Amino acid sequence: MQRSFIFLAEGFEEIEALTVVDVMRRAGMDIKTVSIGADRKVAGAHGITVEADLLFKEADFDHSEWLILPGGMPGATNLHEFTALGDLLKVHKGKIAAICAAPAVVLAPLGILQGKEATCYPGFEAECKAGGAKMRDVPVMVLPDIITANGPSAALRFALAIVANSLGDSAAQQVGSAMLFYPKSMNFYF
Repeated sequence: MQRSFIFLAEGFEEIEALTVVDVMRRAGMDIKTVSIGADRKVAGAHGITVEADLLFKEADFDHSEWLILPGGMPGATNLHEFTALGDLLKVHKGKIAAICAAPAVVLAPLGILQGKEATCYPGFEAECKAGGAKMRDVPVMVLPDIITANGPSAALRFALAIVANSLGDSAAQQVGSAMLFYPKSMNFYF
């Protein structure tokens, strides 16, 4: 199984990052947290400090499956300002997932959402549209190679959509059911 990475910047939205890590690991997926700063300890938007698995400069992103961006402010802005991450996202051959402000603040300026359906945190739609996205008012927007979500309450659906994309609906249903999340289907558009 290919390794995936979720990027942590000062001010990241904790629930969006940690829910994704938890759910992907429950599904048996290989995901590492990556600090974009000089220290593995990264403070979230609500004062929760997380120790990342790796520093950005330590990670080998070759052949990675997912590059995942949590939102939060100023976390998304800090991700955007980290040029090395933008360069990586532009050349990545795998899949990308972003939630909350990250689709608008990080992906749209890079042209990654050009011509694609996306969602984001309310109030950031103009930035996504400026980047060429076709906005959808849904909690999670699933495309074959890009998944976007609108905010903290969608974090579990977002994480399960990543699992479903990689391992299939039955794997996501199994993980979700074990967590007492019972959707009638694995349709994440609503």
